[in-house]
Amino acid sequence: MVIPSRRKTDLILLHAPSLYDFRKMPNLLGPISDVIPSTPIFEMYPVGFSSIASYLDQHHIAVRIINLAYRMLANPQFDVEKFIAKLKTRAFGIDLHWLLHAHGSIEIARICKKYHPDVPIIFGGYSATYFHEELIQYPAVDFVVRGDSTEESVRLLMQQIINRIRQYHSIPGLTWTTEQEQVIVNAPGELSPELNHGINNYKNLFKMAIKYLDWKNLTAIRDWWEYPITAVMTCRGCTQNCAICGGSQKSVREYVHRHHVSYRAPELVAKDIVEISRFIKAPIFIVGDLHQSGYKYAQKLFNALKPFRIKNELVFELFIPAREVFFDWLADAVPNFNFEMSPESHDLTVRKVSGKYYSNAELEQNIQWALERGCHKFDIFFMIGLPEQTEQSVLETVDYCEYLIERFGKRVVPFISPLAPFLDPGSLAYENAEQYGYRILFRTLEEYRQALLQPSWKYVFNYETKWMDRETIVQVTYAAGKRLTRLKAKYGLISPAKSQLTLKNIERALERHNQIESMNLAENTVSDRAQLLSRLGLNMEQDSISTICHKHEIRWPHTRRVFKLGAIAKAILLE
Repeated sequence: MVIPSRRKTDLILLHAPSLYDFRKMPNLLGPISDVIPSTPIFEMYPVGFSSIASYLDQHHIAVRIINLAYRMLANPQFDVEKFIAKLKTRAFGIDLHWLLHAHGSIEIARICKKYHPDVPIIFGGYSATYFHEELIQYPAVDFVVRGDSTEESVRLLMQQIINRIRQYHSIPGLTWTTEQEQVIVNAPGELSPELNHGINNYKNLFKMAIKYLDWKNLTAIRDWWEYPITAVMTCRGCTQNCAICGGSQKSVREYVHRHHVSYRAPELVAKDIVEISRFIKAPIFIVGDLHQSGYKYAQKLFNALKPFRIKNELVFELFIPAREVFFDWLADAVPNFNFEMSPESHDLTVRKVSGKYYSNAELEQNIQWALERGCHKFDIFFMIGLPEQTEQSVLETVDYCEYLIERFGKRVVPFISPLAPFLDPGSLAYENAEQYGYRILFRTLEEYRQALLQPSWKYVFNYETKWMDRETIVQVTYAAGKRLTRLKAKYGLISPAKSQLTLKNIERALERHNQIESMNLAENTVSDRAQLLSRLGLNMEQDSISTICHKHEIRWPHTRRVFKLGAIAKAILLE
């Protein structure tokens, strides 16, 4: 039986909002999160939090996850400083995985150091890794753990913190400073070719909630209790080289020092899926294209799943088109399945320079094979802000969306969204901007931190292209959103009411954008700008959510009663 623990926590993992404090900063955040589960403040903490917590728990290091972004979003009166001041721990860990948290994460670190000056603060994540030498210079940052598989390094560091040892040279992938303020960058460690430790341990999260008598801080996204989608990781690293992705094969080789993809054994992935289905009836997202490592991997996973006949909706990714037999194996093993794929553009020139080399015919053949075998929903994601892409090309992509809906029906759901607000540092296009037709506007972490304080998402963009400047990208994003919303209503993918609401939101967002443009705020200080913007009555819900598509369009089918409370209680109390 799990008894709530009163002993001091060893490590508290804190997730900050993208902008601190977004509740007091009247900004037009834009449609940057319409095609992901979270809101524009990105309250969804990275999956690495649960992986680190699970790994450290196995080594008797007490970890607690606190989602400050969610707490701030759910309760406008939530006092962050008062809450942090009362925390007791040996160390704080803060994620800077997505660069959107460049402002919020550093501000939360500053608050932690203000009330707990002797408690070390550890940063980690892709963006922390990329900017580690600059990040370590901030007074509130004591350590940066670099890489995408840092569980062992965090364990070693925590052991030294707990035992008050300062032999940090031995910890792989650690950036730190000596007492003489000299920055030390330890060599990266060797990465295992497999991921067979507990990276998908949701049961551990349930137990953590009971241990600390706290469900709120573990909530991953605002509406998670209504739509508790979960994710299962199959790998770390990638075999693809998409030009705009900071997680591509060449990118992570350069700054994460990952020279090979690490895979989780397919039998363990199946076990993870079965375990989640014991507790939750909602969709389960399988992260990573299953045939990256070859078709035998996918076949083994499907064979392991087949006896269980999982009732949950399972969602699979395709990075590149698969062979027909892949869909045969899947349909034979999984009763309820869905897909998502990101061809980026209908235009093969744009798609190719972006790092994807398949044709529309191959894309459409995969859609057909999936639907013929019972796929419930096939999401297709297109992007705005790509190399060689013009305003006209974006609108022609919407025309291609209509063709897909006409051919395949309502189970194919296309989306189009901006590459916003950042082109990933470390990506091929960021590091070779001129070659890809980009002009990069920010290069330092501090520039990104300041950019997030700008009044509108247009000014947070870190890039322009030879073909579209920032204003053009904003305008064509809203124009494409309007056209695609009308098409979806025309063909019955969304209701007339949902269509009218989204169109109204787009018009309101455009009006707000134009009002901000007319105010000419560039010369004002942040505080003066906030005072001027407050007169507009900016509202995140109305101005920056469902302003290119309705937020519910990205959801997969699910039942109303999504939690199996008896199974959860049994796992917590008896297992």
